[in-house]
Amino acid sequence: MSEPQVFKKIEIVGTSAVSMEDAIQTAIAKAAQSLRNLRWFEVVETRGSISEGKVAQWQVTLRIGFRLEGDSGDDD
Repeated sequence: MSEPQVFKKIEIVGTSAVSMEDAIQTAIAKAAQSLRNLRWFEVVETRGSISEGKVAQWQVTLRIGFRLEGDSGDDD
């Protein structure tokens, strides 16, 4: 039987002038620089700014879940 696992959720906002997907990728890549065991993400909100009648920047709010490390021999 596998050991129980505990996860934590954080909320972050990624931005991009290119696309929503790029904003998501940017946010996840930045989170991965300081957090370990990232497991999932959820898009909570999408918004952006407009300049001269066009989309100037995408802003995507994400909830990111990661597994908390314990004393039971975590190896990922």
